[in-house]
Amino acid sequence: MPATRPRILYVTDLAYPARGRRYCDEDIFLTSRLREEFDLALCHPRDAAALMDGFDAVVVRNSGPVLGYLDAYEEFRARALATGTPVYNPLTGRGDMAGKQYLLDLTDAGLPVIPTVGRPEDLHRLPRAERYVVKPRLGADSHGLRIVPAAEASAPAVGDVGDVLVQPYVDFAYEVSFYFVDQDFQYALHAPDPAARWRLELYRPTSADLDFARRFVVWNTLGHGIQRVDACRAPDGKLLLVELEDLNPYLSLDALDDATRDAFVAATTASLHRFLRASGVVRG
Repeated sequence: MPATRPRILYVTDLAYPARGRRYCDEDIFLTSRLREEFDLALCHPRDAAALMDGFDAVVVRNSGPVLGYLDAYEEFRARALATGTPVYNPLTGRGDMAGKQYLLDLTDAGLPVIPTVGRPEDLHRLPRAERYVVKPRLGADSHGLRIVPAAEASAPAVGDVGDVLVQPYVDFAYEVSFYFVDQDFQYALHAPDPAARWRLELYRPTSADLDFARRFVVWNTLGHGIQRVDACRAPDGKLLLVELEDLNPYLSLDALDDATRDAFVAATTASLHRFLRASGVVRG
């Protein structure tokens, strides 16, 4: 039990070349605020397993797609589970943290998600489209994503590229993201121009929008942590889930006004305190 402030290992790849975003700026800002209540050290995801024993908990933030360091991530995850080291977000997430299987599960359950199949022989289950999206099952940040014409979305073509998922290409009006802390809604951002995914503006969700997003957050059953629900506005006006980011969602804090950004930091700080108490790191 720590006698002073909790010691947190904050995992981030400050040099990750994200398209349209600067991971380092976001994490420099967020850690500067979290240091007001926690003792923090930053490390690259490849170093987390070796360093985590010296800390009370690990916070995984903008660490980049795990495909870039899959061996190190699996070692980190195995070590955290074996030692009982608290990890925020908790490693029980059912969204992107566990790969893209959830897109198949949600499709099978009939939830409002872009229809997805994971086997070439199941392509007939998808709505007919002129183009299809093929993405790695363990992908993130559009790594390995391809948009192919219908003629190339055949069983041999899909089967030859490895462990992938296939979806019909949706000609959506815009994308919108909903951000939650401990299942509590914080803010929403949308990209009015589909060709500029990270040119974001504040979005005022309707009650139906929030019901849509909360449905997936509740499904994920994470009691603590930060989640981002990515959706697109389909041609019929309905929202469809694109991704459920529960491992290291980029937060686009630079797109927020000061009041919204401060409220998010306060919510995250309070969430971390609750998480550390629930994990037995601190009392009270």
